[in-house]
Amino acid sequence: MADKLRVVVVDDHTVMRAGVVALLAAEDGIEIVGEADDGRAAVRLVEDLDPDVALVDLRMPVLDGVAATERIVAGPARTRVLILTTYDTDTDIERAVEAGAIGYLLKDATREQLADAIRSASRGETVLAPRVAQRLVARMRRPAEPVLTRRELDVLRGVADGLSNAEIGQRLFIGEATVKTHLLRVFAKLDVSDRTRAVVVALERGLLAR
Repeated sequence: MADKLRVVVVDDHTVMRAGVVALLAAEDGIEIVGEADDGRAAVRLVEDLDPDVALVDLRMPVLDGVAATERIVAGPARTRVLILTTYDTDTDIERAVEAGAIGYLLKDATREQLADAIRSASRGETVLAPRVAQRLVARMRRPAEPVLTRRELDVLRGVADGLSNAEIGQRLFIGEATVKTHLLRVFAKLDVSDRTRAVVVALERGLLAR
């Protein structure tokens, strides 16, 4: 019989941690070898036990899941880190992946999903909850933020200040025709058709200071 996969469970909520341990206790080929209730304790536990997989929560005291993941991945252990959390915001997902987590699961996962994820993680395969995968794909497909040149921003600031094209030209020492050209480029980049909407969109996207 093959050796069991050795797993540690890290979660500061005692009941949640106990639930995960109970879920996996009956799973063939998986053995829970340790538990921790904060990130710093998790790092020490992994260093001492060198488990195959660490199931790590994100929001914890002393050292959060992202910081713990960074230290575990950078340490001598061969342990794969699998995030198990209730949070699925873009920021949380990105921070965890950048820290070196091999997978990201949500706490509504079934026992079968959790066990399969542990086995996949131990083989070095990336594991993502369906909802998390959808968010990452959506983010990748999201069009890039438009980049306005310095001169285009200068012209747009003039519009925001209520200046006419002629007045903007005088301020910037350029011709009125040149101001119109810059504005047309701004409209195209921001996908708008008038001056007011250009300013509104630029403010919403943080391209102009409020």
